[in-house]
Amino acid sequence: MAKIIENEQGRRMVKMSVDDIISVVREYQRVVQNPKTYEGIRMVLSKACMYLPEEM
Repeated sequence: MAKIIENEQGRRMVKMSVDDIISVVREYQRVVQNPKTYEGIRMVLSKACMYLPEEM
């Protein structure tokens, strides 16, 4: 599960586990199957919704 970490500058960081990273890569590969160009990949990703569950 991803964990949101607050810091002193006000920006938050998301700490991801190995399973989180693998899940993101797997979802990326599933979503971006056909486009081969940078612009095509960006277009497909802009329409996709990807979420990481937050640690409770």
